[in-house]
Amino acid sequence: MPPVAETLRRSPLHDRHVAAGAKLIPFAGWEMPVQYAGIRAEHQAVRTHAGVFDVSHMGQIETCGPQAPEFLQHLLSNEVRKLAEGRAQYSLLCREDGGVLDDLFTYRLADCVFLTVTNAANHARDLEWFRARAEGFDVDVIDRSDSFAMLAVQGPDARSILGGLADGSLPSRFHCCERTLAGAAMLVCGTGYTGEDGCELLLDPAQAAQVWDALLDAGAQPAGLGARDTLRLEVCYHLYGNDLMVERGPIEAGLGWACAERTGFIGSEAVARVRTEGPAEKLCAFVIDGPGIARQGNEVRGGGVVTSGTFSPSLERGIGMAYLPAERAEPGTRIEIDVRGSVRPATVVKKPIYSSKER
Repeated sequence: MPPVAETLRRSPLHDRHVAAGAKLIPFAGWEMPVQYAGIRAEHQAVRTHAGVFDVSHMGQIETCGPQAPEFLQHLLSNEVRKLAEGRAQYSLLCREDGGVLDDLFTYRLADCVFLTVTNAANHARDLEWFRARAEGFDVDVIDRSDSFAMLAVQGPDARSILGGLADGSLPSRFHCCERTLAGAAMLVCGTGYTGEDGCELLLDPAQAAQVWDALLDAGAQPAGLGARDTLRLEVCYHLYGNDLMVERGPIEAGLGWACAERTGFIGSEAVARVRTEGPAEKLCAFVIDGPGIARQGNEVRGGGVVTSGTFSPSLERGIGMAYLPAERAEPGTRIEIDVRGSVRPATVVKKPIYSSKER
């Protein structure tokens, strides 16, 4: 019998994407727009003005109850106890051996109420992980993935566009608050995945279209997953499944700053051991010295593998990240990457590869 076709979920903005002529692709079980006008144009719109991304495929888990802070401190690598109400925190979800299950943003909405945003492909596994470890804690773990549409408005003009539609001041970076924007009540978060200023919006799916329309009318340009990937890679933000995985831990990935082993989170002993002994390999940024683009899975001669690679619209050259032996991880180190049988020379560079401060 022929394989059964996967039934893809659709964003509440699906009709808007179709009307805008978006190219839609399967992504983590969803049908999502990869581009509208083109990846380069959308990338540059975010770098120079403002773009809006539909990221409704992301998952959400609400954790509430008297022991919610203690429970999340048990699971998450960062110091949840230092997360004040109305603040956001990046952390990792690890296995006992230190392998990374996901990277997450958690928002503290009240004293004992938290909302954690998961990566789409990992949401079901993350939810199961949370629930399986909730026994013994006075806490409720609630799947809220159907409760929210999620939009990301990013770029140097993003806040001015959002401010013109909001009923109050916007949260600063790594903060969150409730606001009404374009007539819709929502959670507004000072977070993003592009290296530019802006906010992420979590709102009722039934009101997503009116907010999307208002943002476009105010000047934001629709941007798809293609531009989201080139933008995040220029600033060396990790993508789970590429740069993060269960086979490697936070220290190798350069995310030791988001780990507080003294809290005793699941996997903390393994993470502490690698931090003390030093990792055998490190996730490094690189720039291709000439023509060519490296891609995930390309081998580095002498040891190492590319995890993410693309053409940088901002720098107009090939860029990427790769796990390399620790002794070859210093910026300035020359490497050679095997790209489908052709050797592409590259140079290890300091992260981020691109910074908006350089404009």
